Amino acid sequence: MMMIDRRLIGEVDWILLGLILLQSLVGVFFIYSSTNFLPGAYHVRQLIWIGVSLVALLLVLAVDYKFFVSLSGYFYGLMVILLAMTLVFARLVAGTKSWITLGLMQLQPSELAKIVMILVFARLFAEYKSAYLTTQHTLGALLVAGVPLLLIIAQPDLGTAMTFLAIIGGAFILAGLRKKAIVLLVLAALAIGVGGWTIALKDYQKKRVTTLINPAGDPRGSGYQVIQSKIAIGSGGFAGKGFQKGTQSQLRFLPARHTDFIFSVIGEETGFLGVFVVILLYFALLARMFLSVAKARDRAGVYIIFTASLLIAFQFLVNILMIIGLFPVVGITLPFLSYGGSSLLASYVACGLVLNVKMRRFANV
Repeated sequence: MMMIDRRLIGEVDWILLGLILLQSLVGVFFIYSSTNFLPGAYHVRQLIWIGVSLVALLLVLAVDYKFFVSLSGYFYGLMVILLAMTLVFARLVAGTKSWITLGLMQLQPSELAKIVMILVFARLFAEYKSAYLTTQHTLGALLVAGVPLLLIIAQPDLGTAMTFLAIIGGAFILAGLRKKAIVLLVLAALAIGVGGWTIALKDYQKKRVTTLINPAGDPRGSGYQVIQSKIAIGSGGFAGKGFQKGTQSQLRFLPARHTDFIFSVIGEETGFLGVFVVILLYFALLARMFLSVAKARDRAGVYIIFTASLLIAFQFLVNILMIIGLFPVVGITLPFLSYGGSSLLASYVACGLVLNVKMRRFANV
């Protein structure tokens, strides 16, 4: 373990940290716009979570990432226990058991499970020297990822479960998965998908998938969210309707407007110009994260940066496709912009790990 000192402070990527904070404040701005007429002061809560998440990021920076990797086995065991306890003790909210109460705060363990898996895969593959993954290593890694994944699916939280694909896929790409293994995994995924559709998926989840093909088929039911989202974005035009002047969000036609559909609010109120700026900020953020891979001093650092960056990129892409009707509505929030403490905390910690690896890029630091 190595505590932070002045030499390391000089190596912090302040631009990346600034982009993270800027996106978060943009999120607060539009969370306020979409919820100011509701009780609960959601924008204030989000500001508090930004403070908590920033403290967590700084704590992550203070300790050498290799120390976290070395403890990943213990984190994994704790995570599995926490996910199992969530299934048993959590209250059923909106058809899922995903939240546990800690004092005045509610926490979603499945969000933090993503961070643990980033560290676990860094530990599993950091010392792997072969050009290709063996069958034994592939199955072992899938088994390790499968336990928390099944517990999350059982909640059921399919949105968070899907984000595991980015972490698993990123780790396997770096480790060197053979083409034959890729084909077999795709076939297995299809088989599981067909089986899941028949056995596991509930009616409302099936409707979300069929709505992707024809949202107008059930305009007041499963297609409602996507239709309202498209109306909001389309009505924004070039320059938008103005702050707090979006009819779909202000008149409450747009559901989940401060969480999953925050980008629709941005599109309605700021139009093409605002959407372009937000996407540009995301591209700058993601480019800076992915380019940091070249700064890692070891294989563990490479795995951490690549999988953490892929996680943020995956969530961004799926959320955007979701709100324009090109992907089923699965409950994946937009990193840094959407309201939600656990998802914000997970995104900050993921970026904190990227910053950690980059600032310790010199072996003698």
